[in-house]
Amino acid sequence: MGGVALWGFMKYRIIPVTAFSQNCTLLWCETTRQAALVDPGGDSEKLKSAVNDSGVQVSQILLTHGHLDHVGAAAELALHYQVPIYGPGKQDDFWLAGLPAQSQLFGFSDCPPLTPTRWLVEGDELQIGEVRLQVLHAPGHTPGHMVFFAREAGLALVGDVLFNGGVGRSDFPQGNHQTLIASIRNKLLPLGDEVMFIPGHGPMSSFGHERITNPFLQ
Repeated sequence: MGGVALWGFMKYRIIPVTAFSQNCTLLWCETTRQAALVDPGGDSEKLKSAVNDSGVQVSQILLTHGHLDHVGAAAELALHYQVPIYGPGKQDDFWLAGLPAQSQLFGFSDCPPLTPTRWLVEGDELQIGEVRLQVLHAPGHTPGHMVFFAREAGLALVGDVLFNGGVGRSDFPQGNHQTLIASIRNKLLPLGDEVMFIPGHGPMSSFGHERITNPFLQ
């Protein structure tokens, strides 16, 4: 876990959760101390501790897509902090409705169905204090997968679309490999080679590094 200062008033901390080592990101505005938890997949006590240690106030929970390891603690934390849940896209409704089956399949504690406060669509903008996040629709891993882009900071939170040296799986229901690669090429790479990204699993990278070295993009 680490906190990194970005362009003055934005910081983040990556907190791996669940047996899948999913990267939950605590993202906050240093000026206002307002924060968002992005993809809180589980281990809610660990996440509450990270929030306390960072001295921030959670104002919202953001979800990139509907898979259990990204949303498992969202409802509990939204209730605990009395905050809304934004995302993913409505196309992932069937994943969130199927959370009880997902938790049974993967041996997680029972996770009830989830309906976010608001579904997100391409072009939405979210505000965390003075931090602005653009919402991009990047299907392929799941049909309603969203990406959050802090343009001023040159940072994107890409969920399970793109990884350091890899790309997301597309063998799940309504997944599609060609759609996934198109999302990366048409939505992510044009944001700029210098843009760093936090993936849903594993270490960070930049779009430029992946454009040149990622075997799935050659």
